[in-house]
Amino acid sequence: MKVLRKIIEIDEEKCDGCGQCVPACEEGAIQIIDGKARLIAEKYCDGLGACLGECPNDAIRLVEREAEDFDEEAVQEYLKSNPKHKDQLACGCPSSQVQILSKDISKSHAEPKLSSALSHWPVMIKLVPPHAPFLQNADILVVADCVPVAYPNLHRDILPGKVIMIGCPKFDDREEYVEKFKQIFSKNNINSVEVLIMTVPCCSALPSIVKKGMEKSGKNIPIKQTVISPEGNIVDNLIK
Repeated sequence: MKVLRKIIEIDEEKCDGCGQCVPACEEGAIQIIDGKARLIAEKYCDGLGACLGECPNDAIRLVEREAEDFDEEAVQEYLKSNPKHKDQLACGCPSSQVQILSKDISKSHAEPKLSSALSHWPVMIKLVPPHAPFLQNADILVVADCVPVAYPNLHRDILPGKVIMIGCPKFDDREEYVEKFKQIFSKNNINSVEVLIMTVPCCSALPSIVKKGMEKSGKNIPIKQTVISPEGNIVDNLIK
């Protein structure tokens, strides 16, 4: 039954999926889904707004509207069936927690044994917040997700010193990617962009997505495009 009451409202444009609101909600009404905070059921939200003060982007507010009435019994049943929901989501989706990893890039070049050149987390395009500190003054490496499997020397030859972002232009939402790149280019001073794709046709959309996002941001940054064959060879290397 719907009643007129207070309930939270989440602004998806402002939400970056940091997840700080999740542990603040004792009822478990908020989860991080596809990199955004979501109200999973109206009946789980008590409308008290304990989550409001935890959002660094002011993406959550209380509104008064018709909604399902708060159901304490349903909340208890949900919490019993999901006893670890706060442990699993205390940092939002664990894969979206921003981290800057300590790396000695020069050392990774010198060692005979290949070591990771990854300097940050997360790496999925969907999960990288536009305001992440590692994006400022960064050399961005946008990589189709098949590339690291095909190109064995990615960490040695291309990744050192770069901020990597991985995604699939075939299966992911292209417009969501365009908007994400628009925000990244708008909010940060980006030094350079390199796009790594495979020779397969579905990869060809990735450079266009990055360019479209850049155009919407009003920035003009040269884009280097590198194409990798399934055999792991660089077959094309262009500055655009």
